[in-house]
Amino acid sequence: MLFGLDGVEIGLIIVFLCLFGGILSGFPVAFAIGGAGVISFGIIAALDSAGLLIHQAIDTSSQAYRDIVNSGVKPDVISVFRYPELPRIGEPVFPQGWEVAMDRNVSFIVNRINERVLAGASIETLLAVLMFVLMGITLERSKIANDLLTTMARVFGPLPGGLAVSIVVVGAFLAASTGIVGATVVTMGLLALPTMLRNNYSPELATGVIAASGTLGQIIPPSIVIVLLGTLAGDLYSTAQENRAQEAGCSDALTYLGEPAVVSVGTLFQAALLPGIMLALLYALYAFGYALLNPEKAPAVQMGAANEEPITRGESLTWFLGVPAALIVGTVLLSSVNLVGSQNITVSAFSDAGQTASLRTNVGPDCQAAMIDLHGQSAWDAAVAEQAEIDAAGGVEEAHKLSEEELATALAQKIDNAAPIGTGIATIIVLLGLTLAVGRGVAPSRDAKPLILGAIGLLLLALVDVLAIAPTTSASATVAWMLLPTLLALYGCKEAAARCARNDLIRVVFPPLVLIVAVLGSILGGITNPTPAAALGAGGAIMLAAYRRLKDEGQSGSIIIWATFAVILAILTGVNFDLRINQDVVPAESYAAFFFAYGCYLFALFGLLYGIWVLLRGGVMTPIVRETAKVTSMVFTILIGSQLLNLVVISFGGEHYIQQFLKSFDNELTVFLIVMIVLFILGFVLDFLEIIYIVIPIVGPVIYGGSFDPKWVTIMVAVNLQTSFLTPPFGFALFYLRGVAPREVTTGHIYRGVLPFVLIQVLGLAILWFFPAIVTIVPALIPN
Repeated sequence: MLFGLDGVEIGLIIVFLCLFGGILSGFPVAFAIGGAGVISFGIIAALDSAGLLIHQAIDTSSQAYRDIVNSGVKPDVISVFRYPELPRIGEPVFPQGWEVAMDRNVSFIVNRINERVLAGASIETLLAVLMFVLMGITLERSKIANDLLTTMARVFGPLPGGLAVSIVVVGAFLAASTGIVGATVVTMGLLALPTMLRNNYSPELATGVIAASGTLGQIIPPSIVIVLLGTLAGDLYSTAQENRAQEAGCSDALTYLGEPAVVSVGTLFQAALLPGIMLALLYALYAFGYALLNPEKAPAVQMGAANEEPITRGESLTWFLGVPAALIVGTVLLSSVNLVGSQNITVSAFSDAGQTASLRTNVGPDCQAAMIDLHGQSAWDAAVAEQAEIDAAGGVEEAHKLSEEELATALAQKIDNAAPIGTGIATIIVLLGLTLAVGRGVAPSRDAKPLILGAIGLLLLALVDVLAIAPTTSASATVAWMLLPTLLALYGCKEAAARCARNDLIRVVFPPLVLIVAVLGSILGGITNPTPAAALGAGGAIMLAAYRRLKDEGQSGSIIIWATFAVILAILTGVNFDLRINQDVVPAESYAAFFFAYGCYLFALFGLLYGIWVLLRGGVMTPIVRETAKVTSMVFTILIGSQLLNLVVISFGGEHYIQQFLKSFDNELTVFLIVMIVLFILGFVLDFLEIIYIVIPIVGPVIYGGSFDPKWVTIMVAVNLQTSFLTPPFGFALFYLRGVAPREVTTGHIYRGVLPFVLIQVLGLAILWFFPAIVTIVPALIPN
């Protein structure tokens, strides 16, 4: 053996040396990865042909091996790591020759590119990367960060370490709206770092908090890291659990687990929400604590008021806390007693199918033993009892078509159970009520009559819904009843919105906040998957940037505003009317609603095209499209190059060798801890894209093949990858910040400043390790 190492070990060393060399050479990473695969394969093939690379494999023909197999140990479990005393034989790393391995790699790379890049099931999800990148770059070019930094500094500046806290808040806000680390770090470095230094902030704290806050976009949804990880995790988890089920003697993962072995990007967005907020809070708490201990290095700064009219504490508590809380809590309480709820009276023409047992019980003895070990004896006994009841009743009841009498009975039952106030009306009342409350709070000394009229309109809305509208009322009649109270409420809200626009905090935060709620709400609420939501975000970002551009030029942005309202009206029309006009009998109101919604859609499309034209005319759209194409091309080129590098590692047995090493540990936690430590170390020298596409496919079958929740595993990996942006010497956030930092800020300042935040990342990982419910509670509460 060369240098006393196994041939596969030397092959792995050669691959990673070529990879590191290619990355450090300064050659574009997207091409360096593929080149590293080609060069390393050539070196390994040459050494193998010369007889220098010998793999010490277990001799499967030996009596000792046969004795272990005969004792009941499965051959897949036997490895040189678990049974080092077994006889071995030397064989080349390419048993059939490097020519055969190269032929396989060429055919496999074509298939993999077709499956994972061009036409596979994950391509639709990967399109979300393009849309989120376009959304982020567009918002960054619209100078949203400039306004946010100025406004948040006014809000938090008077607190100890307030400027640092404001950086964290802006970083979290930009993470949820842009998710582009480089743009966020550069923007905050240019705008906030000189201000912090002028106000005697420590260079270490200033640079550390900027670099760390800029990386929050990698964990707070919508996150490109989670999109890319999710596409891999779904395939890895499904395949690994299928293999696990078959090894346990079960037919499939559904039988063994009792649930489908799936994990989606939308579910991962739900899981990442609380960990991202937790990390932002930890950053802010560190900055605040540092300021309390070192007041001279993070002093309080007065930056001016964010509101043109002074507000007393009592007024603030009443209108910004008391009234909104009363509206929300009151609606929740009313819904709990069915005064607010669904008024849907749609009845299915078929009955519900009977419930099956919680677990499949018609399995073999090996599968039964494995399922009892996984779920527990009590869960198995409960499933057996459920199946016995089903069998005694003649089997699972099948769905059947309901008779006219059954349909009438079901319809009457739904009408009786309908709530007096519909969920949609209640939601509108709450949103408009919040607008009126905030409008009153920002200008308490101004005339309250318009706002009172708006509040009366909201009360009339509720009364009309209770007294005049029944679940059987037609959609056109409902609109007619609601029209006058709605117009009255909108009159008051128009005045409230005009007052809110004079408050810097609301004026700056509200537009991107609406976009965030629209994008994340549609994903987290299970309304749509990430790709359409990302397209919505990209379109909204273009219109928001166009509106900002028009305002800077002193022109009216009314077309953009009316186009936004057109989208809302189209959605409301689609929710309340039946727009299917291809049926045999179509009511006149459906035709009217369809053409109204279609007109709203066309005007919204016109507004989007007008926004694109405004940005194109102003010279903004061209660099946005160019930068989006550049980033997206880099991601997909790295994806292709990493597939080639992975196939090289597989061809000489490197992937199988690593997986055997990890499987040699009996404790799942130990295996996962080893993987996390390796990922943390690799983060010092590799970018998150290389780790996702090169390392995760190798270790994924092991970490996703156990009993851990795949959401928890993926979020732990994502937080770990976020750390790779901060770890010296190759953390990308550090390079971005170094490029825009003033001369008096040295690289040593940046490295020392970021180290506490790296430790905070480790602390965050430890919290998620010991309290996994932080990851799993949101997906458990939100139906998918």
